[in-house]
Order: sequence, then C-alpha cells, then structure tokens
Amino acid sequence: MEPLRLYRIDAFTTHPGQGNAAGVVTNATGLDEARMQAIAAELGHSETAFVLPARDSGHDMHIRYFTPTTEVPVCGHATVGAHFALALEGAAPGVRRQLTGAGVQSVETRRDADGIVVRIQQNPPTFSQPLSPDLVHELALALGLALDEFDRRGPVQFVSTGHGKLMIPIRSRARLHALRPDMTRLAALDERTGSRGYFVFTLDSEDGGDALTHGRMFAPGIGIHEDPVTGNANGPMGAWLVKHGLIDTRNGEVRFRARQRTGEGRGGFMDVTVTVDDGEPVAVAIEGRAVLGERMERTVEVA
Repeated sequence: MEPLRLYRIDAFTTHPGQGNAAGVVTNATGLDEARMQAIAAELGHSETAFVLPARDSGHDMHIRYFTPTTEVPVCGHATVGAHFALALEGAAPGVRRQLTGAGVQSVETRRDADGIVVRIQQNPPTFSQPLSPDLVHELALALGLALDEFDRRGPVQFVSTGHGKLMIPIRSRARLHALRPDMTRLAALDERTGSRGYFVFTLDSEDGGDALTHGRMFAPGIGIHEDPVTGNANGPMGAWLVKHGLIDTRNGEVRFRARQRTGEGRGGFMDVTVTVDDGEPVAVAIEGRAVLGERMERTVEVA
C-alpha cells in the first residue's frame, strides 16, 4: 500500500510561517469522503486539498477541498498549495485543467527566477444584488463599524468567481487592522446575507507600498474566524472594483497586487488580473507563490 503524501504548504507568500497554510494530499486515490474529512480535521488547516485522478477527458485532474468540518467547492490557497506540491514532486510546468466543485478551472504552473508561480483562472464573475440598508446596518454592528466608515463608492455585495464572498468596502486601512468582529453575531447573518464569508477591504494605501488593496476575511459560520489570505475573496474583489469603476482599465485588462493579513499579523499577497469587455469584468485570474512548510507520509486504509 503506497503511503499518503501529505503536505503543509504556506500559500500566497514567499516567507515560511506567513501566507495561508493549506493541507495537501497529492495521492488521494481511494480515499472516501469520510476519510478525507477526517484527515482534513486532523490536519486542522482552513482547507485541505485532495488530488484525485480525472473522471473523464474533459479535465486532467480532480481536486476536492475540505475544511475541518465540511467540504467546500473550491479554495484558492489550497489550489496554489496543491499545484506547488505537485511541482515539488516533479510535475512539469504548464496548464492543467482541474475539476472542482465549482466546475473546471485552468491552472498554470511556471517557474521564474524567484521560484514557482501558480496562476488560477477563476470562473466568470457573478454579482448578487447589493445588500439592503437594514442588512448593512446589522453587518456594521457585527463588525464593529460605523456606517460612515463604509466606502460609499461601491455597494456591499456578494460576488463570486466560483466560491464567492460578501464584498465590504471601507475607507480606512487603520480601521481595517483594528477590526474585532462579534463572530457569533456575524455567523448569524450568513443565511440572510447569502454568504458564509465576509471580506472587508480598503483602497487606502496609507504608507504606500506595492499593493492597491488590503483586506481581511472572516468566515465564522464555517469555523474560520479569520483567514490569512483568500483567493476566493481577492479575485471577486478585482471584478467588483472594475464593475464599480474604482480601477483603471488598460487594453482590456486590469492587474494589481492585493495584500491581506489577520489581526494577529499573519498574511501574504497575490496578483489579480481582471479581463474587461466593454467596461464589464468578464474573467478573473489570481497568481500566487508558496513555500513548503512540512512533508509527511502516512499509511491509511483506503476504500
């Protein structure tokens, strides 16, 4: 019986111990759903990716993603982690089509002078109706924000590129870093907001730097009080920025760096590219780097 190859990969960073830690099992063939869920719970990362063989000729591989408590359709940092781990095992650079719970995505792995880069082509963006004023007020109370601290240039709105988040724009980077949400109150809003993830972000650059945006992401309803760096938040945010005219488009494309970190200081960055057609965002891709945290082998019973 071939041992499982398990990894902890720090994604969306170039520094060990930063970014977002993902679990990866690169040879998950034969594991049933219960076993995958148990492994994800044991590893304890916000998401663990399980790499499986393709189901048909429409894709090259199948990846399933589990939090410690439930399966989710797709996960940006765990995707970066999975393809980074496969590259460490000798997989050739190039584009692979991965089947996920959000459909088939194209993922490109390439090498440059600084190491391995993983580019994820997310699904075309979709936009829900802006949140009602009453719900925005309740959201503000849960986050500990005053209503005048929101950035009124764009609405509070759920945006998805396969697995979306509620976009919550605010004006101040200092207030962003100072947020201490009421997690119980925030989780109780999930059903009414139509979202299980709350992405608070700002275009306030404060002291300059290389990033256009800074964000924090809370998902207490699925057991993640705060996520360090979130591909399925920053990608949709790029589409949101284009949709509401808050970023300039050149030659049909927008590219920018997005940074995210927790209140405790763990975080990282990614590069977001939005393809624009007649002023509308039509495609989103994110790029991230990663570092190896830990590699393990384990023999388990498979189905």
